[in-house]
Amino acid sequence: MAIILAANMCSIASSKTVEGIKRFDIEDKLQSRSNIALPPLEASSSRRHLLVSIGPSLVTLTCGGLSPLMVWAEEKSSDKEEEEDKGVIGAIKSLFDPNEKTKSGKVLPKAYLKSAREVVKTLRESLNEATDNNAKFRRTADSAKESIREYLGSWRGNQTVAQEESYVILEKVIRSLANFYAKAGPSAPLSQEVKSEILDYLNTAEEFL
Repeated sequence: MAIILAANMCSIASSKTVEGIKRFDIEDKLQSRSNIALPPLEASSSRRHLLVSIGPSLVTLTCGGLSPLMVWAEEKSSDKEEEEDKGVIGAIKSLFDPNEKTKSGKVLPKAYLKSAREVVKTLRESLNEATDNNAKFRRTADSAKESIREYLGSWRGNQTVAQEESYVILEKVIRSLANFYAKAGPSAPLSQEVKSEILDYLNTAEEFL
């Protein structure tokens, strides 16, 4: 809005300056033909001549300086629109892309990464939960069991991810849990040694997810 207003002002100023120059030429011709000395008019004409001389310079300075600003503003607006378009296109592509890049730079199925991350999250919460709050401990343990069950049902033996580091590590985690409960019983609390080992495995697996 400011740019449009300034441009209109420049146009008006330019037309008034030209009009003033024409009027000055006519008065000057009339004065030279009459050969009558008119001091007040001469003083007025001198002032008008000064204004007419300064006028074009101001118009040139203002309007000449405005054009680069208008171009710069248009370029900035265009750059911003291009960046926004790229951001929208990137978000759409990401939304429909079945794969995702991991922290380690590998591209793996989104569904696998989501399932594996859920195992890491819920199992870590279960292991870190204090056993004295039985209700909360049972809740976190059930969440961990459910996430492990879903993970195994969807991805165990899947050749798309079977060679990935995160898959191999999570297999070790599940095997350690199974071996412990097979020996100690399904209700036995995990020993500190087994718990520390599994937490280390989870930290390592997370680095590849």
